[in-house]
Amino acid sequence: MNTLKTKQMEIDLTSSDLVQAHLSDWKTVADITGEAFAEDPVNQWVFGKPGAIRSMFRVMAREMYLPQGLSHLHPAGGATMWMPPGVDAAPSQVGLFKFALGQLRHGTLGAIKRGMALSDLMQAWHPKEPHMYLFTIGTTRDARGKGVGKGLLAPVLKACDAAGLPVYLENSNPANSGFYATHGFERMGVFEIGGDGSPIMEPMWREAKT
Repeated sequence: MNTLKTKQMEIDLTSSDLVQAHLSDWKTVADITGEAFAEDPVNQWVFGKPGAIRSMFRVMAREMYLPQGLSHLHPAGGATMWMPPGVDAAPSQVGLFKFALGQLRHGTLGAIKRGMALSDLMQAWHPKEPHMYLFTIGTTRDARGKGVGKGLLAPVLKACDAAGLPVYLENSNPANSGFYATHGFERMGVFEIGGDGSPIMEPMWREAKT
């Protein structure tokens, strides 16, 4: 049986097209995610350039979400990054340093400041109670509209339900609110990421289904 066991739950991938991503897959996970978020309002406002967005996700995948969290790849062109309960989702000092270097190479000094300010806001909104955290879910342009997003979510949501674990995410694109709502996520609130009419983020929560 194609299963992945964590301390909190067992994720069965047998009936899905997903494969678990390993540390060596960090660039694949990050580049799929970077393509998926290239036109995302929040990421465009913070980082501006596609290369800067991709660089940020490469750091997050390599330094945090593959070594400490959980990631899946879909063969049609999709990827997720999750963090299980009990693991700090805040970036490390090493991760912040590599993030800054990447932005100096691919983005701007302003992107560093905006990115760190956004990280602080996200941490402030992050729930304290145990939950599964969905940092990113994304597909390539060619994979859109083919059910890949649903396929990426389904096995993990099923495992969370079986384990009684709620799920949390921050939606950075209002166009995706309906997709998350159909999977049981409810809005917790909204916050502007920089004031002065900047894009909003929409924290969303999904209770485990019995």
